[in-house]
Amino acid sequence: MNQTASFRGIFPPMITPLNPDFSLDIAHTEILIEHLIAGGVHGLFILGTTGEFAGLSSDVKSDLIRLTCRQVKGRVPVLVGVTDCSYVESLDLASIAQESGAKALVAAPPFYMNIGQEELIFYYQKLADSVELPLFLYDMPSHTKINIKVETAVKLSAHPNIIGIKDSSGNSENFRALCEAFKNQPEFKIFVGPEEILAETLEMGGHGGVTGGGNLFPKLYVALYEAFQKKEYDTVKELQEIILFLSKNLYQNGTYQSSYLKGLKASMAFEGLCQGNFAPPLFPYSEAEKAELHEKFLKVKDQVQKSLIS
Repeated sequence: MNQTASFRGIFPPMITPLNPDFSLDIAHTEILIEHLIAGGVHGLFILGTTGEFAGLSSDVKSDLIRLTCRQVKGRVPVLVGVTDCSYVESLDLASIAQESGAKALVAAPPFYMNIGQEELIFYYQKLADSVELPLFLYDMPSHTKINIKVETAVKLSAHPNIIGIKDSSGNSENFRALCEAFKNQPEFKIFVGPEEILAETLEMGGHGGVTGGGNLFPKLYVALYEAFQKKEYDTVKELQEIILFLSKNLYQNGTYQSSYLKGLKASMAFEGLCQGNFAPPLFPYSEAEKAELHEKFLKVKDQVQKSLIS
């Protein structure tokens, strides 16, 4: 069987539920995993940007990998982020992921050093040579300050252990260029990050979405993906409008650079899916900000529920 066949659909980038002391909140992690699987997701992606990987201790990372794989019990594929400025730290995480039963790794470029495409190619080839699990590239230029160019992705796809890319550039034309470049390599999977362009990228030939809102309302994103597979394009359009409504109301409050994650985690706390704690340097909304967000959240929840009933 093609090793990438199971990698398509909705893979929420799971938040990392934390206790006030920044340790892993085990109880809410288990609740969240069951919520996601009950919502019909096709897989989980842990230790990504939405999972606050860069702010977590190595203990929390390893605890999360082991707990997630143990709780999932193979019901859906688990993808593990191994992004780090240290190559050796990435290898350590990859080893824990492999031992725990994860299905693939995801790595964004090391995000501190000034590097170019040549270093990127060297880095990814070396990483793919050294890990047992298959590897997804992760293009996140807003955070890593470097874009994985389409030509670089094509070169790297020649490596037998590099099986796809998550494009979080937010650039539709970049996604279209990836789809064009890989139109004769359907086994190389192309996922979108920003949910605001989920429907658009599926139309281009994308294989699915790593959509943050899927943490909160997994059934909404799964319904859009399944409607697209059934060619129910009017439904796809309606559900994408709901996602845009969600994005506008939950992700864009205040002037924080981190308003997406603040809004998502606070909304999930409203639903009992986490406590709403963050790893520094991030911090939660104030009580007043949460109260203001809650009003918007109730409107979003109502719209989502109506869309799923109809």
